[in-house]
Amino acid sequence: MAHLLDDLKYRGLFHQATSGEEDGLQRHLETPGRRVYAGFDPTRDSLTIGNLMPIIMLQRFQRAGHRPVVVMGGGTGMIGDPSGKESERPVLSKEQIAFNVSRIRAIMESLLDFSGPNGAVLVDNASWLSPISYLDMLRDVGKHFSVNMMIQKDSVRDRLSNREQGISYTEFSYLILQAFDFLHLFETQGVTLQLGGSDQWGNIVSGVELIRKKRQAEAFGLTFPLLTKSDGGKFGKTESGAVWLTADRTSPYAFHQFWLNTADADVARLLKMCTFLTRDVIEQLEAEQAQAPERRAAQRALADHMTEMVHGAAALENARRCAEALFSGDVSGLDGESLEQVFHDAPSSQHDKSSLSGAGADLVELLTLSKVASSKREARQLLEGGAISINGQRVGLDHRVTGSDLLHGSMALVRRGRKNWHVLRFG
Repeated sequence: MAHLLDDLKYRGLFHQATSGEEDGLQRHLETPGRRVYAGFDPTRDSLTIGNLMPIIMLQRFQRAGHRPVVVMGGGTGMIGDPSGKESERPVLSKEQIAFNVSRIRAIMESLLDFSGPNGAVLVDNASWLSPISYLDMLRDVGKHFSVNMMIQKDSVRDRLSNREQGISYTEFSYLILQAFDFLHLFETQGVTLQLGGSDQWGNIVSGVELIRKKRQAEAFGLTFPLLTKSDGGKFGKTESGAVWLTADRTSPYAFHQFWLNTADADVARLLKMCTFLTRDVIEQLEAEQAQAPERRAAQRALADHMTEMVHGAAALENARRCAEALFSGDVSGLDGESLEQVFHDAPSSQHDKSSLSGAGADLVELLTLSKVASSKREARQLLEGGAISINGQRVGLDHRVTGSDLLHGSMALVRRGRKNWHVLRFG
């Protein structure tokens, strides 16, 4: 079995290790049960795909026999990490941060194993940062930091050069607080390794150095590359916004579709970085992708793996069923929740349900009112040409929409051609 660090390198997940101590870190990890931590800012009540990488890294260390420690930034979240930010984050109330922490805890509990000898531990740094006085922090921690060093940190230097935004003393102090987190976890939890994205390098090194200065002890840091697309663009963004890890923000169907639409240039790298598929399976998928890219075997494997990991097997099966129904056009068998997932971003229009009584509503007029057709003349041409279907059934010029056409008593799904859908909502 390959050593954990060798596997991370194969997967493109090894960016830097502190002080060039790669050999020392490898020897350190040969002892099972090492405690490894990653931090998460509770600035929202959910996490995005961008937050998935540190969770996956914790999963990898847990599978290798080590113990993950999840640090929720209930304290540092009141300050805000300036890394990767062009302007200062809005200040959240203590109540909002506490609520966000409770929501994110549920995500962690679904992705990490909290049972057994290597069970994950979740802590909130507000529990040790809040009681510390300002004077104690300056005296016991701040004196170990050089301002000259702090202003060389990329996130600080970039903001200092931006005259419009600048950086507040509050955010400037973030590095000290995160370093103190590592020291506290080292002393109280026996944590010896911090994980983070490449943009956290300065913060991680500061924590390692603080432990060395205060306790004359060795600790380690390891960073992984940030997830980006092959063109350098930000990963995890769609036209409708960020892709979230909770179903109330991004449905399992939309989550599955996001991974399914991965570009050919990105899919092999994402299979390595994000999944737990073996090297043999990944290489086989790469070969299939090269021979028949139109079959998208690699994308399907990626989408299935990630959806099952985040949302579970039942949600994956439903996402597949939704995709098959949409492809075939036979959507009438989907339940109401699935229909809402599939057609969440589709164009829709509101209509009066009373118009369906009696002989029903004139479909030509409905197509025109809903902008499916630009005019009544075009609507008639589309119906005569067999280009319109309702709920998967092709309809003609003589069809009138009645209550029997409604799915779950409230909607009818119009398809123009093969791909253009419109939701007629009746209330």
